[in-house]
Amino acid sequence: MSDRVLCTITDGVADVRLNRADKRNALDPAMFAAIASTGERLRHTPGVRAVVLSGEGASFCAGLDFASFQAMAGNGDRAALPEPVAIPEDSPVHALGQMAVYVWRQIPAPVIAAVQGHALGGGFQLALGADLRIVAPTVQMSVLEIRWGLIPDMCGTMLLPPLVGLERAKELTFTGRMIDGAEAVRIGLASRVADDPRAEALALAGELAAKNPEALRTGKRLLEDAAHVSLTDGFAAEQVGIRALIGSPNQVEAVTAFFAKRAPVFAD
Repeated sequence: MSDRVLCTITDGVADVRLNRADKRNALDPAMFAAIASTGERLRHTPGVRAVVLSGEGASFCAGLDFASFQAMAGNGDRAALPEPVAIPEDSPVHALGQMAVYVWRQIPAPVIAAVQGHALGGGFQLALGADLRIVAPTVQMSVLEIRWGLIPDMCGTMLLPPLVGLERAKELTFTGRMIDGAEAVRIGLASRVADDPRAEALALAGELAAKNPEALRTGKRLLEDAAHVSLTDGFAAEQVGIRALIGSPNQVEAVTAFFAKRAPVFAD
């Protein structure tokens, strides 16, 4: 695994850390590849029940590495960002940058982003790839691409509107203004504010990892599909999901453990 991204798995919780603190975890070709490949690996790793995505050092991710941006401008295209990671056939994305974000939505288990310092441009969009975001009060988040005369191209145009609403997504994209932790929670961009987002995210991940993993995976899949299917298909999928869960070994264990006042022991 690339040293640009560190990943350890303990008790079902994958602790994923962007590891370029001296550059505020800025995105260069190696970082894009490492994020995407790490997410893809976790997507197919049995026993992963929750994921925490964070950045080493003072910032989550400050966006595109400036040197890479200069190279991109000099080439007049995205040639400065090669795509060394193959995009899976079952992925809807069309570029490595999109894969680095969307792969976290494809992981069956819940993914929590712990966001501190800066989450700008590509870093902002990377945070959107998580299911939940816990942010520091002083975090600085921005859809920064407009500063460079660009648009968000790492799934941001698709993932931001369902979180904050279409008008707010347009306002953030058109202005590129900064928002802090309190506003992020107020507008629906984040779940909660915490002085230590990573510690809070790891605690939440541990809590989720102790729940029925099949229920969490089914719930995530149904909620992700909700925006893309008809009511008829969504309601039908909901019934298929509940029927598969009721009476399953893990569901029986959840009920048995609750009434026995003990911690459940689930199988993957």
